[in-house]
Amino acid sequence: IKSLGNTNFDRIWEAFGNAFEDYESQVNKEQLKVMLKRRGFVPELSFAAFDDDAIVSFTLNGIGNFNNISTAYDTGTGTIKEFRGRNLSSEIFAFSIPWLKKANIRQYLLEVLQHNSPAVHIYQKNGFEITRGFNYFMQKQQELAIRPADPDSPYVIRQTALSDCKHHQQFCDFPPSWQNSFDAIGRKPDDFLAFGAFLGPKLTGYCILEPNTGDITQIAVDREHRRKGAGSLLLGEALKHNRHDSVKLLNADVDCGSIAGFAKAINLELKGKQFEMIKEL
Repeated sequence: IKSLGNTNFDRIWEAFGNAFEDYESQVNKEQLKVMLKRRGFVPELSFAAFDDDAIVSFTLNGIGNFNNISTAYDTGTGTIKEFRGRNLSSEIFAFSIPWLKKANIRQYLLEVLQHNSPAVHIYQKNGFEITRGFNYFMQKQQELAIRPADPDSPYVIRQTALSDCKHHQQFCDFPPSWQNSFDAIGRKPDDFLAFGAFLGPKLTGYCILEPNTGDITQIAVDREHRRKGAGSLLLGEALKHNRHDSVKLLNADVDCGSIAGFAKAINLELKGKQFEMIKEL
């Protein structure tokens, strides 16, 4: 087991593809590169088990701040099929902790599917605690039921700067997850488009979309302006720029009724649930 600091990306991509070849959802090499960039991947603080020169198990860590705490984020853990059942993920995890502490990382963050009980149990055994539950929604864009724009609506929807959205984070009902945070968006800002709902000069809501993936990274409306059509107008305008056939809204807090209600109203289907888990280092 050793750091991936001196490992070229092609070898990491090959291992990632082999580990997740039996998954329904696949990413190509460029998509993986973009995903890791957005999530703050640091090879020097990511680790893998090698069999001779081949990567057979790995954890790819993002490094940054989460809730103002220096954090490592598990952006991808996998083991190729032939080496599963040998406890390699736990060994890599144990190996990594001293290195993360040495780098002044104070907590380890991850997300795991709630129905993956064995993984949840292993993480809890290793000292992780469940901090939040997340819903994730997905739907083919053509299946969405977005209300037509009301010509008499007082809201004007137009593209705006990401910084405008960041200055109105108070519109959100919950802090965004690692991959949806403004830190993550800021690592690849050119990949995102932001739209604002304006009432005169006042911003009353915003939507941030990653057009290449169909990912609604954030959508939020001032509480005083909810249920007045601003959210539907924002999403309708944003999705005119979507270059993917599907729409995703990932890591919405399960306690956020407004997002769940909005998703149901537009036929954005609930596909599953995750736990956010954190271990203090």
